[in-house]
Amino acid sequence: MEGKGLVVGNYCHDVLIRNGVVVSETLGGSASFVSNVLDSLSKTTTTSSSPHCYVSKVGPDFSYSRSVSRHPPIICSFPSKTTLFHAYFSSSSSNNNNDDDDDDRILRRIHACATISPSDLPPPPPSPQFDFGLAIGVAGEITPETLDRMLDLCRHVFVDVQALVRTFDPSDGAVRLVALKDSGFHHLLPRISFLKASAEEAVFVDVEEARAHCCVIVTDGEEGCRIYWRDGEMQIPSFRTVQIDSTGAGDSFFGGFVAGLCWGLAVPDAALLGNFFGALTVSQIGVPKFSPKMLKKVKYRLERKMRSISCHESGEEFDFRKSVEHGELRTFLVEAAKLQATDVNFDDQQESQNAQAMEQNNHQDNSNQQKIVLSSVCEVIRPTEEQDKNGPINSCSFCE
Repeated sequence: MEGKGLVVGNYCHDVLIRNGVVVSETLGGSASFVSNVLDSLSKTTTTSSSPHCYVSKVGPDFSYSRSVSRHPPIICSFPSKTTLFHAYFSSSSSNNNNDDDDDDRILRRIHACATISPSDLPPPPPSPQFDFGLAIGVAGEITPETLDRMLDLCRHVFVDVQALVRTFDPSDGAVRLVALKDSGFHHLLPRISFLKASAEEAVFVDVEEARAHCCVIVTDGEEGCRIYWRDGEMQIPSFRTVQIDSTGAGDSFFGGFVAGLCWGLAVPDAALLGNFFGALTVSQIGVPKFSPKMLKKVKYRLERKMRSISCHESGEEFDFRKSVEHGELRTFLVEAAKLQATDVNFDDQQESQNAQAMEQNNHQDNSNQQKIVLSSVCEVIRPTEEQDKNGPINSCSFCE
């Protein structure tokens, strides 16, 4: 698969609340996590441009313009606000390795930015304009008409099922799920190439029906992921990690998976790469920073692999067989992950970047409140005993 992509989904403000305490306020939205991995594994060396087209909407209150300067969003006019989510965790949810375990998480949409309409996308040419598309909405911003336009524009479309099956309680914004067949998107299923769902979301997808039309990938945290296609299925193991924040794990998986396919990997090998970046993501809060040494090593491996591939032996564009190097690739990625923990220069760079983010991303309403708290130990705001830990948190600066 070639590498020119169309990525559609809104950026968000994410607030993580653990035991009633605001732990962090960060950039969110699937587009931010996916772009982080796609950019990191890009075949191009320039940092100022990207081969991909991003379509994302935010409000005038958006706090992370510098962070997404490579893929700037459409800024909607007042009174539209940037999509805002509150994610409530209990302390037990931070003590496991499951990057897709949301049993202890309650997610609420507090604000929703405007939907992305077909007119926000490029007009469809006579032939597909993009090699692939990623439909990665998080708050209902992708409509059936918009997905239909993406399918016209792209040779292959990868869809995160949360963009299709999420609904939101009108009283408190709590995220609910509906069956895919009742979502308004079901008729488009035969035109989708890959459909990703978490284990929780897969219950709302008829996997047996879906696999007859497209490849279905179910991510399941510490169990890794399972790939279903018309003629078979396969389990791909996870990588051991210490979970701090599960937010964005599935998005980073998707970014790594698509990047792997762009580099010419077989589907199982690309899924292994996706699991690798999902595991790296849960070990940090918010959009993760990756060690430059680790990325250089991974890209060098992918470049070597690509040079050795002239075409798929199966004659198909997507090869669902494990490559003979699958086990070797896993061993290599385990070793590469060690660089993430041992790269001293990366630690210094990350500290500097975190400090800059705290300085740059303050609201302009003179609230002068820090936007990022990188450790749950830093409990800077304590709720009163009367506050419901799953209720509105008045200390969230995005709500002010």
